[in-house]
Amino acid sequence: MLKKLPLLFFIVVFFLITALAMEGIQGRRKSITSELEKVNDAIEVIEEMVEIPEEGIPEALLSNAYGIAIIPKVIKAAWVVGGRYGKGVILVRNERGQWGNPCFVRIAGGSVGWQIGVQSADIILVFKRKKSIDSITEGKIILGADAAVAAGPVGRRAEVSTDIELKAEIYSYSKSRGLFAGVSVEGSAIQIDEDANANFYNRDYLSAHDILFGGKSLNVPAVAKKLKEILTEYTSTKL
Repeated sequence: MLKKLPLLFFIVVFFLITALAMEGIQGRRKSITSELEKVNDAIEVIEEMVEIPEEGIPEALLSNAYGIAIIPKVIKAAWVVGGRYGKGVILVRNERGQWGNPCFVRIAGGSVGWQIGVQSADIILVFKRKKSIDSITEGKIILGADAAVAAGPVGRRAEVSTDIELKAEIYSYSKSRGLFAGVSVEGSAIQIDEDANANFYNRDYLSAHDILFGGKSLNVPAVAKKLKEILTEYTSTKL
């Protein structure tokens, strides 16, 4: 088995490289439809999340969140060595607690261990601090290396534990087949998807900082406004 690991490693790497390459090719050809669908998917993920009566993100964690990333339909493929790839959006709150515009991001990573198969899951990351968001806007962040990340606790009325208070900067969740639970995403990289942002806002050379923190006046599609409104409604009422 150990002798086969290098070959399996290259298979997984090939899978990720192919996914990224196809994303780039499609990015040069597609209209805004792909980005609109991705934001709509993010809205569905949030709406489905609140329908889980007792096994959602704790109220205390959401009420103190600085930012949130919603990455629908993340593909994970594995044969001992695994790979993860997906595309979604990240939003942050301003000093008045209002949610800003969605910024497109990619997540990619690998893992080693006994695993096999292909699956799709929705990933939600809850950011507690601005520092983690700044690292993403400046290039990319490696979860677990550049910022402490932990599988998030579940239960809408769960008390905020000492771990939530002091240790992790980011809490991660996964929704698959109707189940919602904390998930480990250590080793995954998150970086800005500049092509998707330019396509969505119809503006070249647009920085992630300008999108997230309102540095420039943007033509914001209606679906983005809907996502912000839904997040405001759900987080202000403490899920």
